[in-house]
Amino acid sequence: MPVEPVIISRDQHCVSRSMMDENSLKVLYRLRQHGYTAYLVGGSVRDLLLGRKPKDFDVGTDATPEQVRKLFRNCRLIGRRFRLAHIMFGRHCLIEVATFRRKPDPDEIPDAEEDGPNHFAENVFGTPEEDAFRRDFTINALFYDIENYSIVDYVGGLQDLHDGIIRVIGDPDERFHEDPVRMLRALEFSARLDFELEQSIIPAMDRCGELLLTASPARIREEIMELFRHKVAGQVLQKADRYGLLSYLVPNFVAERAHFDLLRELDMRTASGVRIREYFALAAMYVGPFVRQCNPDMNIGDVHKLANLVLAPHCRFFSIANGIKHQARELLIGFYRFYRGRGRRGRTALFAPSEYAGSV
Repeated sequence: MPVEPVIISRDQHCVSRSMMDENSLKVLYRLRQHGYTAYLVGGSVRDLLLGRKPKDFDVGTDATPEQVRKLFRNCRLIGRRFRLAHIMFGRHCLIEVATFRRKPDPDEIPDAEEDGPNHFAENVFGTPEEDAFRRDFTINALFYDIENYSIVDYVGGLQDLHDGIIRVIGDPDERFHEDPVRMLRALEFSARLDFELEQSIIPAMDRCGELLLTASPARIREEIMELFRHKVAGQVLQKADRYGLLSYLVPNFVAERAHFDLLRELDMRTASGVRIREYFALAAMYVGPFVRQCNPDMNIGDVHKLANLVLAPHCRFFSIANGIKHQARELLIGFYRFYRGRGRRGRTALFAPSEYAGSV
């Protein structure tokens, strides 16, 4: 049964075209001029309503990918099952355009998809309303209509944005089964926006946490790095540990309070404007296990082997390049050398686990 959307007119919200990327406006207007529905969608609308600067400006439309490509010479299509249009403006600006999608009918799902490890549903084209209900969280399902500058809300996202709530669209168990990484993203948005998790999410995480083992390691690796880039790694990984998700996200990883404090300090370092590199994040994640296995009489060769041993399971699981592993290893070895070189005081600090939190 169709849902009547909440529509907020231009005079009732704070979003202005002057706050948007000019290239995204070009895409929206050209689609509209050729008779297609065109909305600014997802996180950009959420961030604009919160007075934050969006990282990306994505567009949703009823034009098919092929129709989009005909309108833009600077467009290329990516994906096989659900094609997306990437419109390039220069070397560093990309506007992603997605055709509205819907949940498929049972007879539209190939047998191979039903047997897949993550049970992802085939993406098929739909209406804006159907597209809104296919998104992950209510606050990410808001649309900005370029035709009349209104905000369109089918799922209650505006109220949740006002109340500071992270709410899954639909049944959390079902949506986490569709895509287990949504559990990590719920924690990420809660930390980034300082929002509370809606009460049904936490028990659903407890029931579905093991599904994270079926997610692509490459995707988990990228999501973890996003936590560091958004300066919330310490907070999110600590919550993941509290809710029983950490062992599924990062197998063989064991952390303690001092370790999370260290990651929070690293987040503060990133927030100060220092760019985070993966090797630095990797060393920070594993300095705790490294320190616990060090002793003051080890020679550098043994320290080298220990650093390799500590990093190897993570790097192997996530297919991390040897170059990144080498840089992380050198940081750990340098950490050891620094404290050993400080004499007795340094050795005391190095081998007292409660002390290492502020040292990297």
